[in-house]
Amino acid sequence: MFDNLSDRLSGILDTLTRRGALRPEDVDAAMREVRRALLEADVSLDVARAFIERVRQKAVGETVIKSVTPGQMVVKIVHDELVSTLGSDADPIDLNAAPPVAIMMVGLQGSGKTTTTAKIAKRVTDLAKRKVLMASLDTRRPAAMEQLAVLGRQVSVDTLPIVAGQTPPQIAKRAIEAAKLGGYDVVLLDTAGRITLDEAMMAEAAEVKRAADPHEVLLVADALTGQDAVNLAKAFDERVGLTGIVMTRVDGDGRGGAALSMRAVTGKPIKLIGTGEKMDALETFDPQRIAGRILGMGDIVSLVEKAAANIDAEKAARTAEKMRKGTFDLSDLREQLKQMQKMGGLGGLMGMMPGVAKMKNQLAAANLDESLLKRQCAIIDSMTPQERRNPDILKASRKKRIAAGSGTTPEQINKLLKMHRGMADMMKAMGGAKRGPLAGLANALGLGGGMPSPEEMQKMAEKLQQQGGGLPPGMPGLPQNMPGMPGGLPGLGGGKLPGLGGSYHGIGKKK
Repeated sequence: MFDNLSDRLSGILDTLTRRGALRPEDVDAAMREVRRALLEADVSLDVARAFIERVRQKAVGETVIKSVTPGQMVVKIVHDELVSTLGSDADPIDLNAAPPVAIMMVGLQGSGKTTTTAKIAKRVTDLAKRKVLMASLDTRRPAAMEQLAVLGRQVSVDTLPIVAGQTPPQIAKRAIEAAKLGGYDVVLLDTAGRITLDEAMMAEAAEVKRAADPHEVLLVADALTGQDAVNLAKAFDERVGLTGIVMTRVDGDGRGGAALSMRAVTGKPIKLIGTGEKMDALETFDPQRIAGRILGMGDIVSLVEKAAANIDAEKAARTAEKMRKGTFDLSDLREQLKQMQKMGGLGGLMGMMPGVAKMKNQLAAANLDESLLKRQCAIIDSMTPQERRNPDILKASRKKRIAAGSGTTPEQINKLLKMHRGMADMMKAMGGAKRGPLAGLANALGLGGGMPSPEEMQKMAEKLQQQGGGLPPGMPGLPQNMPGMPGGLPGLGGGKLPGLGGSYHGIGKKK
């Protein structure tokens, strides 16, 4: 969602960092461009003006002018103001109340409210270990209640039985009573939406709030609606009283201005963001991390957290040991590829890595589509167990058979085999050092060698968070320590990415 804004701001700020000294007129020119970029990203005019004024006041001060690296100081000021505009600190859903904690979901029809309700239920169940009951209060939209029931079965969360003829406030009261009797910790109330804001909708939402007395009232806003989302938040806050906002379709091609404006205009925190269609595609909105992504600084903290949530530590440690001994076969490579898919694929991982934002043109030229990992897994799946254990026996006839079975070409099979050899040779050459996934990052943070456990990964995330989400000083090349992928990302070739401190196999030419 922030790609266009990120490109514009990165380009503007790069021109400042290349200058040895900054004059006030340099800062003014850059701030004009930043203001234009914010407005093009659909940021509210008042918010953009206030943002630019705060940055300008700090950027022309004595601290910046006399700084050794004035351009980088301006970048830091812009980053800090972005964080402040977005809300300073992460503000997760508050469950600190007497059970059952009622959470009321409001929003327009089509914003993803029912799906988001199920995503939150899954998140609260899995992460907070709370017993959740969902209830649909939408008596107008056909099959709305059945939709929530279907989603409830998908995420293994109970839904309130449907009773025909009840009004939304009556359903809300019944849900609270059922939660008390059933020993539930959290009740999620999915209210009805409308195509547009109207008085009947607001009156019904206010009536439901009086009946249920929810601890949280969350507005579900579609990130693609731009400035209308800000007006929507203001209207709901005035009538119902919001405690937070959930933004959906953040993975879409919206311009990102709504997220920058909402907190500043309404004063209400953005608590969660929907990053995809899957039930686990919901993330805590952390201003520090989002600001880092917008300015192309990456998001190492989220990368480590994804590793902790998705990587099987014991399996990864065994794979790393096999690599160290030189017995890393194609079945092990397939496990590595599957772990990368779980963590969001190439696009998801590389979007969190510092410096990659400046490599978009090169990455685009390398044709790194998300089907690459699936295609490579399909090639391995089309091999016999003997061929996976001993790739050297793969001659022309066998490759032709595998290509036909996987829908690929012998050339693509050769690329996969070359990548496998490169990974195996590199790890074997490293000798006795056990370099499991994330081992280098763990060493840099003082957590010991080898493959870190999920508990150690959580410590890594916390330590990185304390350091502002940046890389620890002296950290070894990131690509060699990618979670689940010792030796770099697959299928990328040879060459170096600036700002990453390591090399990727396959972009550019080997030297």
